[in-house]
Amino acid sequence: MNIILFDDNRRDHLLPFTYTRPQAALRIGILSIAEKWERRLQSPVSFRTQAYLTAKFPEVKASDTIYIAGSLLPDEQLVRAIENLKEGEKLLKDNVLLAFRNGAFQSEANKFSVEYAGHVRRICNTWDIFSLNAAELELDFELLTAGRQSADVAEGNTLLGSRIFAEQGAKVYCSVLNATSGPIYLGANTEIWEGSLIRGGFALLDGASVKMGAKIYGATTVGPQSRVGGEISNCVIQGYSNKGHDGFLGNSVLGEWCNLGADTNNSNLKNNYAEVKLWDYAEQQMVNTGLQFCGLMMGDHSKCGINTMFNTGTVVGVSANIFGAGFPPNLIPSFSWGGAGSLTEYRFEQAAETAKRMMDRRHVNFDATEQAILHEIFRQTSGERSS
Repeated sequence: MNIILFDDNRRDHLLPFTYTRPQAALRIGILSIAEKWERRLQSPVSFRTQAYLTAKFPEVKASDTIYIAGSLLPDEQLVRAIENLKEGEKLLKDNVLLAFRNGAFQSEANKFSVEYAGHVRRICNTWDIFSLNAAELELDFELLTAGRQSADVAEGNTLLGSRIFAEQGAKVYCSVLNATSGPIYLGANTEIWEGSLIRGGFALLDGASVKMGAKIYGATTVGPQSRVGGEISNCVIQGYSNKGHDGFLGNSVLGEWCNLGADTNNSNLKNNYAEVKLWDYAEQQMVNTGLQFCGLMMGDHSKCGINTMFNTGTVVGVSANIFGAGFPPNLIPSFSWGGAGSLTEYRFEQAAETAKRMMDRRHVNFDATEQAILHEIFRQTSGERSS
């Protein structure tokens, strides 16, 4: 069975994270959405996404293909319903297209409709990534650990609760891991340094590390090859990013290749306890999240200097460089340079050189494909910087 995950009508609502990846490449819980489908369908997947992303995220075509909306989070009931689709059928929920089966990506209007009876979970907005993270951590933990034996966790740690799973090569020193309120998953070759206090749900993905004395509250995911320290609460870090020092990060999402300077803090609660509003790229305005706690959304390759302060409900685009005293604006366009005083355009050549240097440190090649993606985002977002 050939599986293609397609960008659906929520793609623009998930910017800035979907500037650099398809919807289904977003990580929530332990796995990306694509990895969840691969494991549950026991089949590789490919992507139908924006043209400028296809060199990195190609589409694999076949005569018999099931197309699945990239915002969908799978569970057993939904997987069965999709597997049972016949040629020419589409699966709907309240007029929302979930999936269809066909040899080519054609208009769903010509297909026979099947109404899905179950509950549907989708990533519709950026804040869903941290809001739904606790539930996805639970599901992914069961999916990844069922019937398997955890590697040993060294003596000298305090372990509370039974749902702690360590892959081979995971190291923990003189720390407290409390899994009574959610599972704790430690990926291969991860490391938790001395004196860390971690409360589940929590996932530390392959090659990532927690630095000394960190305080981490669930539900938090730290993506592969990331470095974190200080205080973190209910955050998702997609991967290859650094929050290596003291400072607070709460109810937030960081993309890949981000770096937060020492003592960076974000507010996740307004002083008047009102619901937080956040910039929505699709709506081109601030929208109400319905949440009392909502912090920072930072796109890939963005950085901030030491002592940066982010206000409640701040959105940072791709490849911004933020520094200086005071609170920067609640919306920082992609490829911006500066902070509270003023923002200017971050020249593409400079931004690309910074991206290359950071990726080199993780032994990842900043190749022509990566550069072309960033350059297209630079072009697409030029109007944001001139407005």
